[in-house]
Amino acid sequence: MRLLRLPPRALPGWTGIVPAGLVFAGLFAAPLAYFFVISFWSVRARIMRPDHTLANYLAVWTNYGDVLGNTLLIAAAIALITTIIAFCFAFAIRFKSGRFGDLLLFVTLLTLFGGYLVKIYAWKSILGRDGILNKALLGLGLIDQPLDALIYSVNGVVVTLTYFLLPFAVLPIYGSLRAIKESTIDSARDLGAGRLAVMRDVILPQCEGGLTAAFMLSFLISVGDYVTPRFVGGGAAMMGNFIENQFSLGFNWPMGSAMSFVVLAASLLVVLGFRQLLRWGLAPGGGQ
Repeated sequence: MRLLRLPPRALPGWTGIVPAGLVFAGLFAAPLAYFFVISFWSVRARIMRPDHTLANYLAVWTNYGDVLGNTLLIAAAIALITTIIAFCFAFAIRFKSGRFGDLLLFVTLLTLFGGYLVKIYAWKSILGRDGILNKALLGLGLIDQPLDALIYSVNGVVVTLTYFLLPFAVLPIYGSLRAIKESTIDSARDLGAGRLAVMRDVILPQCEGGLTAAFMLSFLISVGDYVTPRFVGGGAAMMGNFIENQFSLGFNWPMGSAMSFVVLAASLLVVLGFRQLLRWGLAPGGGQ
């Protein structure tokens, strides 16, 4: 006797994202919501007290407004420099390196495997008074004494973070450039477009998403970093240093949470502003 098999019932389309949604809610949304709630609490006798106060946010603007502005400027400079260098390198891999393109891309990926602290200490030894760079400049006779501005300053932070973030910026830009067909570029050249016109009107507009992603990654990592400023920045304290102190030494989690959300909101405005400026600059007739 044969059994009658009924066709399986089709599951709703949204069930496929339930596992990912649960992971996202548990590992990201829930901790973020918790810290947002306690950012309105207060601390008395080094104990967190449930409260509903805006004193922490007001204190951030009053006591750390200048540090926040300095942090945003440094992070924006790092992100802009990193994005420009990454675009040039990705462009060379895609259009200029020929059969060596895959090798250059592999080298870019290979740099991701180095430890973060190892890279910081490497640049600390390179930029120091007795470092490789100062010795090379002294040997070439370009300077009479070692340069102190290379280390324990904003310059050291910019150089170190730019090196660290460069692979993260190259990959999204290269992905965007990879999608550009060479026939499109050849067609533009056949129509009389020069190199500048091809770059401005063909390549850059199609690379907008990659440029935005590269800037966003570089900026968000830089604005929250506190390890690099501590090791190579000297007195160039950034907002991440003060947030880390609130959570570790100060035991003031509400203040640290408020500072984190202020940085998050300011970072979102900077990223959205960059995206809008980029779209305006790449639009037909934009920037003119």
